[in-house]
Amino acid sequence: MHLLRCSNPGELSFSRDFVSKDTIPPSAILSHTWGADTEEVTFEDLIRGTVKDGPGYKKNRFCGEQAKPNGLEYF
Repeated sequence: MHLLRCSNPGELSFSRDFVSKDTIPPSAILSHTWGADTEEVTFEDLIRGTVKDGPGYKKNRFCGEQAKPNGLEYF
């Protein structure tokens, strides 16, 4: 399982891949609605770093900003 994290101010990255024997760190689960396919950020987009703007990226960045004040690095 991968988790998202805000690595730098406003920049998203994936955690390493946690497997069943690993302890998964505290994280937030934030509900959202899906936008159009062209607006959502894919796993590949984040891995490649090709999307840094747009509605889907802003939505994910906002989730990270909401988790931080609660001491949560991952979401």
